[in-house]
Amino acid sequence: MTSFKEFQAKYTPIINNFLEGQLAKESDDPRFAEIMAYSVMVGGKRLRPLLFLATLDALSVEITEKEVQAACGIELIHTYSLIHDDLPAMDNDDYRRGELTSHKKWGEAEAILAGDALQPLGIQWIAQAEHNWKLVEIITEAVGPKGMVAGQYLDIDTTNNEDSSEEVIDHMEWLKTGCLILASVQMATALAACPDQQAQKYLAFAKHFGRSYQLYDDLVDIVESQEEAGKATHKDQEVGKNNSLTMLGAEATRNELKQLIEKGKADLAGEKAEVLLGFLDLYQKVL
Repeated sequence: MTSFKEFQAKYTPIINNFLEGQLAKESDDPRFAEIMAYSVMVGGKRLRPLLFLATLDALSVEITEKEVQAACGIELIHTYSLIHDDLPAMDNDDYRRGELTSHKKWGEAEAILAGDALQPLGIQWIAQAEHNWKLVEIITEAVGPKGMVAGQYLDIDTTNNEDSSEEVIDHMEWLKTGCLILASVQMATALAACPDQQAQKYLAFAKHFGRSYQLYDDLVDIVESQEEAGKATHKDQEVGKNNSLTMLGAEATRNELKQLIEKGKADLAGEKAEVLLGFLDLYQKVL
């Protein structure tokens, strides 16, 4: 029986090798290809592509190069969102994944264009790999005006806004972080064509994991140093960010995270999904 760590150790290098090899071919301009690849290849947990592949594994779908390409498409879309989120007009961060952010390394215009290129390229990789319109529909809806982009807008709108309610913050954090996590699992259930009742178990897990991951990320801001997190920490409260942690406090946030972990475990009861359940162990360092 494969554990999460074994699965991660096997597929992270496969994901990285595909990303590195393929991105070098995706622009006729070598310098722009380097700029595009920079933020993708500086590191990252590859959480979302691994979620996609782990769900396929749990549903007994063979993982071939096609599935790896689709998983890497998800990573490109995620990285585009990070590049734009770090820009001066948004979160104004200097470091991401332990290295200079794209706009600090290459320039603001170059970073915007790199993000602009990675988003459609990620969708293209998914479409080319699987020839499945449903997967394209799922991912574009997840990152569009009713998904991740809406969450990023609300993140800006609620910053230094004393009228922001807990419900608005919950909704913002779900859209900004949860939608793409849910889509990573939903794409796998669609590709596996699993029965609706079984798919609902995985989608319920994804919803609880997506919500819990944002709480975890909020807690990282107060428990880890910049070196450990790979990005600026102890920053949210200073800049007026409204999130679950700044509104509820650390103890209540940890309690909610623990409850979501238990719900995630219950969602997959009876499924052969040990690898997916192992994703919940990521949270131990903030509890």
